Amino acid sequence: MAKPKFTNKLINETSPYLLQHAHNPVNWEGWNTQSLEKARREYKLLLISVGYSACHWCHVMEHESFEDESVAEIMNRHFVNIKVDREERPDIDQVYMNAIQIMTGTGGWPMNIVALPDGRPVWGGTYFRKDQWKDALKQLSTLYHTKPNEMKDYAAKLEAGLKRLQLIETPKEETPFAPQFLENMLQKWRKTFDLKNGGSQSAPKFMLPVSLSFLFRYAVQHDSKDVLEHCIHSLNKISYGGIFDHIGGGFSRYSVDERWHVPHFEKMLYDNAQLVSLYSKAFAFKKNQWYKEVVYKTLNFIKEELTANNGAFYSALDADSKDKSDNKKEGAYYVWEKDDLQKLLQEDFYIFEAYYNINSFGKWEENNYVLIRSESDKEIAETFKLKPSKLEEKKKHWTKILKKERDKRPKPELDDKSLTSWNALMLNGYVDAYKAFEEPKFLENALKNAAFLQEHQLTTDYRLWHSFKNGKSSINAYLEDYALCTEAFLNLYEATFEEKWLEIAKQLILVCLEDFQDKKSGMFYFTSCRDEALITRNYELNDNVIPASNSVMAKNLFKLSCITGNREYYDLSEKMLRIVQPQIETHPQSYANWLDLMLNFTESFNEIAIMGKNALSIKKQLQQEFLPNCVFAGSTRPSEISILKNRFRDNKDLIYICSGGKCDLPLNSVEKVIEKLK
Repeated sequence: MAKPKFTNKLINETSPYLLQHAHNPVNWEGWNTQSLEKARREYKLLLISVGYSACHWCHVMEHESFEDESVAEIMNRHFVNIKVDREERPDIDQVYMNAIQIMTGTGGWPMNIVALPDGRPVWGGTYFRKDQWKDALKQLSTLYHTKPNEMKDYAAKLEAGLKRLQLIETPKEETPFAPQFLENMLQKWRKTFDLKNGGSQSAPKFMLPVSLSFLFRYAVQHDSKDVLEHCIHSLNKISYGGIFDHIGGGFSRYSVDERWHVPHFEKMLYDNAQLVSLYSKAFAFKKNQWYKEVVYKTLNFIKEELTANNGAFYSALDADSKDKSDNKKEGAYYVWEKDDLQKLLQEDFYIFEAYYNINSFGKWEENNYVLIRSESDKEIAETFKLKPSKLEEKKKHWTKILKKERDKRPKPELDDKSLTSWNALMLNGYVDAYKAFEEPKFLENALKNAAFLQEHQLTTDYRLWHSFKNGKSSINAYLEDYALCTEAFLNLYEATFEEKWLEIAKQLILVCLEDFQDKKSGMFYFTSCRDEALITRNYELNDNVIPASNSVMAKNLFKLSCITGNREYYDLSEKMLRIVQPQIETHPQSYANWLDLMLNFTESFNEIAIMGKNALSIKKQLQQEFLPNCVFAGSTRPSEISILKNRFRDNKDLIYICSGGKCDLPLNSVEKVIEKLK
């Protein structure tokens, strides 16, 4: 291969996204003390460009601007240019995304910020065409050198605005959490339901598993038929859509249209992890075999495409891949032409055509089709007078043929870094799937990943690393890493009753209280006190495609208080929820995980303690039910865990239903327990 014409300092980085830019003519640098000091020394503005490896428009802007020598000449002469992988440095991404949203009212990636040498932002936006980009940079450089005080004044005002965003107000009055509050929030939320296509009324459409998970739980516990119907309809429409990969399994990040048909084809670990959990829980409630198929196919995709030999999970697959003409194009790996399908499937094509809408409904652009379902297996079987077993057989045959054919195509690029927080989400997904389906390999994969996190991302003093790549752990972990790992290890304890996972969860909480907590409000900062300071130290409160790290922490504290009897954790969880409650009223959709926590306070919440030699088999039976208002603890021998202490009896299997640490008389029948809980 010919030696690249240009190489910049990103060649020394490990992030796949940064390495993608290592041969740009732009003199990119990583975010580090030396780069920031260089800007101060040379009296240059910082140009901070943030993106991630699977981002389609990041690639477009790179090709149009950052690979162009005339653009690079302007950038190199007037700016110190810093590339940031938002997945490696979510702290930097948060600070500057807040700034972009204040300046422009919107946000997204690629995110491009111009800042003073001290890091304070003065201008920014997302994707720019080349001519726009060149003109803006010239104007900004001229302004900096001719009217620097105007820039500094604006930076000071913007900095003050960013700091105001992080002010936490503690409510003056403590009113009890009430079911009516939740009902009021649902009344607001219902107005946004897309009753035709599922999800929210919007395009593009994001799946938002955090929201659907809360709505599903709320519907079941409140016997809300319309909300439950919306959830089931959404789960069906999403998984029937082209956003779900019907051949290889797994979900893309979002759909560009309102009916979940054409995805933005990147596949992210965090989406798939949470959707595995969601569909597993939905199966536990509905026993819908299609949900089982979705989970099994998705986990097969995770195993084949996003799992390392050491049990770590990779981050993402790119949206772009090479087409038949060897040009990189979005979705090229996934789409099909009708003629090719006819040749491959032959006499079966006429059924396949109806099943996956190889017609005007399923057509995307040019001659390309994105597979989308509109009918259930039962309806298709009846139409073609097939036994359900025969249709199932045909589906497996089609999948095998098309997967074999698709594997011949150039694959999308892999982002092979492993992020602790996303690994924890996937570990959680495997545990939830194991609970629902009792599939031993799901628990095996969960335990293998837990071992990876223990060995590589957890230090002897229970502090975490954020990223793992090429055998090296790096970057001091963020609150999201601690919160999601704590949640995953608590879930793993509930699934195995191995007390070491509970112990790790307890220790991670102690680190958070020491390194992340704002002692005044009780909330937790996103960054550790051990980290180098940015222009603001942020709290993450809004639940988005991933739940907010503070909402996860509050739920962890609640759950740990139930198991360990630590009342301080219960009180802190309640305090955190009270602080956020006024914000929930303005936009409940952005606080779904907080609302899920509120259900723990407004409805009955049960601690299930299982003791005896058959504790594990009893646990398995109970956890196959949808019991979102329960936490499980148990042991096959005497235990010092608060909720289990002094409850073991020789030669007896005992199941205690407790609430607030007070337990009813023990039962010895799973059926009686389920009847009482429901």
